[in-house]
Amino acid sequence: MKISITSILVNDQERAIKFYTDILGFEIKTEIPVGEHKWLTVVSKEQQDGVELLLEPISFDPAEIYQQALYDAGIPCTTFEVKSIDYEYERLKDLNVEFKMQPTEMGTIKMVVLDDTCGNWIQLVEII
Repeated sequence: MKISITSILVNDQERAIKFYTDILGFEIKTEIPVGEHKWLTVVSKEQQDGVELLLEPISFDPAEIYQQALYDAGIPCTTFEVKSIDYEYERLKDLNVEFKMQPTEMGTIKMVVLDDTCGNWIQLVEII
């Protein structure tokens, strides 16, 4: 058994496409219209055949409540690994990404938490 697709709730798929591709650097893997939304997945440029991230539109109240509760509590909804937190922090700061915290070492990782502009906190980690 393996993970092939995982999802993240987004409150605006078009804004999510821009953030996850233009800002974070992922690539669109699948984009299929489904009614008013899309089946929309992105992948890492480094692992194009790896796990796909489904940018799942919020389409019912419980999902919106869940997403807002995580955001209000400051809890990241997912984590991405990077080679250098310091590099990514400076690169993303230059692109006007909002951070909840500066690079911080915690045990064997260095991490930051950023706002994806689509209703989520995202954690980036570097294994040190």
